Amino acid sequence: MRVLLTGHQGYLGTLASPMLAAAGHEVTGLDSGLYADCILGDLEQPDPPALAVDLRDVTVEQLEGFDAVIHLAALSNDPLGSLAPEHTYDINHHASTRLARLAKEAGVGRFVYASTCSVYGASGTADVLDEEAPMKPVTPYAESKVRVESDLVDLASDEFVPVSMRNATAFGFSPRLRADIVLNNLVGHAVLSGRILVMSDGTPWRPLCHGRDIVAAAIAAMEAPAEVVRARAFNVGRTDNNVQVRDIAEAVKVAVPEAELIVTGETGGDPRSYRVDFSRIEKELPEFRAAWSVADGAAELLREYRARGLTQETFDRRFTRLAVLHARQEAGTLDATLRPV
Repeated sequence: MRVLLTGHQGYLGTLASPMLAAAGHEVTGLDSGLYADCILGDLEQPDPPALAVDLRDVTVEQLEGFDAVIHLAALSNDPLGSLAPEHTYDINHHASTRLARLAKEAGVGRFVYASTCSVYGASGTADVLDEEAPMKPVTPYAESKVRVESDLVDLASDEFVPVSMRNATAFGFSPRLRADIVLNNLVGHAVLSGRILVMSDGTPWRPLCHGRDIVAAAIAAMEAPAEVVRARAFNVGRTDNNVQVRDIAEAVKVAVPEAELIVTGETGGDPRSYRVDFSRIEKELPEFRAAWSVADGAAELLREYRARGLTQETFDRRFTRLAVLHARQEAGTLDATLRPV
């Protein structure tokens, strides 16, 4: 297929481009370049040919000729969404729905949307949640994902096949690193400070999934028969990666045994707590299986951090999304709408 990959210069997009090419697809990227320089070491492969455009400014002409869109671009993570909820809804909701509508108009057949298990939010239950469970988002980021999923169902037709991938919390190494997701963050602190610091009480449940597994699931959904995925949602992850925060910290301790594990509990519990059922994707997209455990990811991160010379300054300033945006605003390279200038 000829695939448009939005957010190709992001954490997941940097993994997705070579994986799509290896699967035999022709890839074109689309990115505004906010995090293009946030690289640890070297890129393993160069970026694909790309459209340098903000998601909000895409035209229907730019989408013509593509067979599929894999839509990863977003203002990612909850702190960013809470900082500027109006931009979160503008980019993550309105621009995403507009992109899907234009893709349908341009004759694109398949639209794979990166949603999130955060839609389950404050589940209020110890039950394992499947795709029919009530969605209870507690942040603007998660709420925007819920809205786009609903819009995609309305856009579905015989010719236009959207599918929503409810990805578990990502982990693992990417050359365009993110340090503001839980496993990546804890391993980084263990390496740089010798401490594994958990400020919550460690009890909330989270499903985790390696970035490469998230990409593999998106490719499987893109290639699947239309009747399997049309207007449907799939939880993306694996059952044994439903873990509590304290379990994640223990996995980091195993990987970095010299680091001191400290659970302060000072921030108490997190209202976001949920365990997720992944049986639908295992049954209906049988070619996909999440391969990476949390322990595998911790070992990979440790190896790459050390080999690529991670420092405290880059960890805090280059690989934390909020810090990057603040720095660009202070430097005058980002306008009030979060468009590069």
